[in-house]
Amino acid sequence: MGSNTSDAHPIIANRMKKAVKSGLKIIVIDPRKIDMVKVAHRHLQINVGTDIALINAFIRVILKEGLYNPEFIKNFTIDFDRLENQVEPYTPEYAAMITGLSAEDIVTTAREYATSSGSMIAYTLGITEHHCGVNNVFDIANLALLTGNIGKPGTGIMPLRGQNNVQGAGDMGCLPNQLAGAMSLANDEFRARYEKEWGVELNPHPGDTQTRTFDRIEMGELEALYIIGENPLLADVHMNHTKTLFEKLDLLIVQDIFLTETAKMADVVLPARSWGEVDGTYTNTDRRIQRVRKAVEPHPNTKEDWEILCDLATLMGYPMHYQNSEEIWNEVRKLAWELYGGISYERLEEEYSIHYPCPNENHPGTFILHERFHKQASDVKKSPFVPVDYTEPLELPDEEYPFTLTTGRRYESYNTHSQTRYYASGVKVKQTEETVDIHPDDASSLGIADGEVVQVRSRRGDLLVKTKVTEQVVPGLVFMSFHWSETPTNVLTLNEYDPISGTAEYKACAVAITKLS
Repeated sequence: MGSNTSDAHPIIANRMKKAVKSGLKIIVIDPRKIDMVKVAHRHLQINVGTDIALINAFIRVILKEGLYNPEFIKNFTIDFDRLENQVEPYTPEYAAMITGLSAEDIVTTAREYATSSGSMIAYTLGITEHHCGVNNVFDIANLALLTGNIGKPGTGIMPLRGQNNVQGAGDMGCLPNQLAGAMSLANDEFRARYEKEWGVELNPHPGDTQTRTFDRIEMGELEALYIIGENPLLADVHMNHTKTLFEKLDLLIVQDIFLTETAKMADVVLPARSWGEVDGTYTNTDRRIQRVRKAVEPHPNTKEDWEILCDLATLMGYPMHYQNSEEIWNEVRKLAWELYGGISYERLEEEYSIHYPCPNENHPGTFILHERFHKQASDVKKSPFVPVDYTEPLELPDEEYPFTLTTGRRYESYNTHSQTRYYASGVKVKQTEETVDIHPDDASSLGIADGEVVQVRSRRGDLLVKTKVTEQVVPGLVFMSFHWSETPTNVLTLNEYDPISGTAEYKACAVAITKLS
């Protein structure tokens, strides 16, 4: 759901495709006819941004037909009645009007999900990159909790991370509300551990999200910005606005391995090392911690990220000296022992990988989370349902901007393309430039041929791009990625955000397409 798995997560997609041969049924819920549809049992080609209406309809069908275990609901959940009341209006017929699907497909899918021996929901940015992204995730959790599809093999919710070690970066303190080791900043006990170890007093209030940070730049409250391993000028919505914000700063520091579009604007560039030049650990999508080892000798005028940060901290008056990445990891293990206490480098060398939580050396690691839902109910903390309501995309097509643009990734290009742009000779690349993917009916009505350069325009900017006429999209929907700096798609996208997570609405904005004379 909301995951172009074969393009964005090809290894996971290959495992899913292999499992189909053993009987796995894949249901694809996506506005586009993505490659995964070829192996799918069913494709629900949903209208962009209507996920909550669909999930609420699934829940209503399951409730009305009694396809849930009342004993499980009683023992392990709370606020069940609130969920019942919230989804009551979402009949299959009403949801069909919103989503563009048939009521029959909605009912059949709900039944199959609820009655199988195990059902899993895999999702990614097609769920989260909306103004209601957090509510989308809440509703996925409601569906899994209602049916007991959680805490046992073959079930659960699988948020596929967009890049390698995104999970690990967040776990190591890159989220504004967490300390290193995925420990809550608001927890007095956890915070005291770090204060004692580091000899400092920590601010108990969460830091700013990137969205809030950019707001503060705009209001003149923030004058310096330090960016590590990110290219927001190309990756963020409303590119022209982002560029204006960076120009307002007194100081912009970028730490990266290439001179990205953002780095070119920086006052100071700190050259870091790539994944093949460093030593440490990565944490993947399913909490699996693995070692990464130096494969090639780095350029002599670069440093590992942690070395740069330690040098800066020392210069600023707080001495930070570590001998290597293992020493840092052991400090994390000590402070966040509930999750990492038993995951030593020695064990990783012997066992290859370990899933956290793993609190001590004798613990095997936690392969499946939430197994508590299938144990005795007396000592289990109950999980609340979080009912949510459908809200339509914030910018809908109209007479002036008649198309909906949705964005995503393409198979061969990694994020903003800074690492995958320059291929070695002899490597064959299918797509070497950006296209706007448009349905044949729309191309015909506009008099546009495949490969023809057109203007794509939104309320925020415009660009020129080649067309790709394809039935992967439906009439009225166009698709672009954001990999190519020559075609900066994010000059078009909408600068509206989820109020809870701060994630931008990348997946829906209104555009016009004009044939060039």
